[in-house]
Amino acid sequence: MKRFSRLLLTFSAALASACGGSSGPVLSDFTTEIYTPAYASGFDIRGNGNNASTLVSIRNPWQGGTNVEQHLLILRDDAKAPADFAGQVVKAPVHHVVCMSSSHVAMFDAIGQAKRISGVSGIDYISNPYVREHRLCGEIRDVGYDTNLNFELLAAMRPDLMLLYGVTGENTIVTGKLRELGIPYIYIGDYMEESPLGKAEWLVLAAELCDLRAAGADTLQRIARDYQALKAHPAPDAPRPKVMLNTPYRDTWFLPSSQSYMIRLIEDAGGEYVYTKNDSDTSVAVDMEEAYLLANAADFWLNVGPCNTLAELTAQNPKFSGIPVVRSRNVYNNNRRQTPAGGSDFWESGVVRPDLVLRDLRTIFSGDSVPTCYYKRLE
Repeated sequence: MKRFSRLLLTFSAALASACGGSSGPVLSDFTTEIYTPAYASGFDIRGNGNNASTLVSIRNPWQGGTNVEQHLLILRDDAKAPADFAGQVVKAPVHHVVCMSSSHVAMFDAIGQAKRISGVSGIDYISNPYVREHRLCGEIRDVGYDTNLNFELLAAMRPDLMLLYGVTGENTIVTGKLRELGIPYIYIGDYMEESPLGKAEWLVLAAELCDLRAAGADTLQRIARDYQALKAHPAPDAPRPKVMLNTPYRDTWFLPSSQSYMIRLIEDAGGEYVYTKNDSDTSVAVDMEEAYLLANAADFWLNVGPCNTLAELTAQNPKFSGIPVVRSRNVYNNNRRQTPAGGSDFWESGVVRPDLVLRDLRTIFSGDSVPTCYYKRLE
């Protein structure tokens, strides 16, 4: 109930008079637990006990967000939104959705509803087969990126809902124009989740929009079951292998927090992250010499940017050729499945299938075989 206190206080007085005789939902009644995530921290779904409409509450969907709440009222049957509701309103099931992140595409695909996607951002970077096939006949359009959105195209498309992606805050230029056009929107914060299963759980929100809540929950449960089974599989008696991540960007080597999504995957796969100094909520820049020493101490090196071969990696810095993990060819990149433009499916379907990512990592760390899904060994 604490999550809704500010919302209820804001609207209670107005609704008492404005909606007293209305057949529409009353916001103060949206206290029935419909779906409370088991792994995600950024959203939940509540009902009002009177009809099938639901209220989705999304919290802190971008970096640096604190005490940020957004609300999407999903209407069903003949229900109407309270006149003073300040959030976004959409009628379910949605039929035409615009996805501004590739992970949003994967959420609909995971529940077999990619057909509801009518627009994306950066279509050349989308791996999804349905999107790539239907772009050819113009059924799925590229609506642009960030403030360079094609609002004329969006006005003609009239999507039921836009799923937005925020980096440091709300893009008020975009949201203001969408309100002017009457296009509902909501920010999706899956990328803020540190739990691999927490990221995947946002697919349930996509299912809610499609009136497929039960199917979405079942899909998530199957993914979680397979993930937990892999995590619980006995590891070899050998010490946990040490794992290095990333490559320098403009002479700066960024390393993630020990609490981050990628580190959770590494640890659940039986590995150990080499950098223990950062327990914040963001990546930090590490001195090149220190990063080089960390790489020298690693048994495996993962996620090496755009590199497809060891030659490309060592071309970045000749010193890399002398690192033991490079000499032993234990360097793996997460770009096994990518588009010609360089879009990686690791950041698309991999977001909703952490079980498959975990399987790849366990395969890598075991040293017995080669990964088959998102990772490839650099030669």
